[in-house]
Amino acid sequence: MKLNRRMILSLAAATMLGATLSATAQDWPNGPVTLIVPWSAGGGTDATARIIGGLLEKELGAPVPVVNRTGGSGVIGHSAIAEAAPDGQTIGVATLEIGSMHTLGLTELTYKAYTPIGLYNSDPAAIFVRADAAYGDMKALLAALSAAPDREFKASGSAQGGVNHLALAGMLLAAGLPVERVAWVPSEGAAPGLQDLAAGGVQIATASLPEAAALMSAGLIKPLAVFGKARLDAAPDLPTFTEATGHDFVLGSWRGIVAPAGIPADVAAKLGDAMTKVVNHPDYLAFMKERGYATQWTAGPDFETFMATSDAALAQSLKAVGLAKK
Repeated sequence: MKLNRRMILSLAAATMLGATLSATAQDWPNGPVTLIVPWSAGGGTDATARIIGGLLEKELGAPVPVVNRTGGSGVIGHSAIAEAAPDGQTIGVATLEIGSMHTLGLTELTYKAYTPIGLYNSDPAAIFVRADAAYGDMKALLAALSAAPDREFKASGSAQGGVNHLALAGMLLAAGLPVERVAWVPSEGAAPGLQDLAAGGVQIATASLPEAAALMSAGLIKPLAVFGKARLDAAPDLPTFTEATGHDFVLGSWRGIVAPAGIPADVAAKLGDAMTKVVNHPDYLAFMKERGYATQWTAGPDFETFMATSDAALAQSLKAVGLAKK
């Protein structure tokens, strides 16, 4: 076949493009790979991101600075990840709230704005009170809430519409109480909400058990129940909410590594391979076990399917508690 000039130019362009794409992963990372955390320092997302960042540095041979971008009930940090250049030099931790923010009317951002790398953690929420609170168990707390006027009790643990807010709202609804019975005090993550509880600013907090470990060890707060399907290996004496009350309700948070949508497929694959090594590293597994965080690794398309399912479930929950704006 005789090649004309247009065909020759097209073949040359395709060859150059192929060379560029093949060189992309070879040249990546080209400098530091920033790992954005949408929540405050000291919380579970921050803690897990920092162990991942340290191990990822060794796998990639490049610095992986962890940057907390808080504000806007998670919108600022999640937006910073999505809006970064799609070159693999900026990645981040997406959390369950990416499925609730758009339903709450806070942003148009959804899971579709990201390249899914992998889900690495999912933990049930738990309910906490101060260590010196009069409520020794869930039944006693629910009895006090039943007798109290609306908004006399205050609670915190996440942004408005965040996983810990939904945990509290779902608990109230499951117990036959109105969601307005407890006033929600928004916070930029679990850590400040738990600190507010310890300081006496609120009477209730919802968060995962690992996030509350330091304040529990200090004897400042105590858990009453966990919103899981079964008791946790890390806390076998702590009952599930269903066990403690007879009301059926479960809910938890999740965390996964994402990159902006549109990063080169070979860069995403290289990042995924590096993360697979990180989540199987003995130091990572020891850290997660010591802190009580569940471990898993659901990669690529399966993670995207997980996010889509979570998105739909959160929309249903938010509508049920009257928080959905669309």
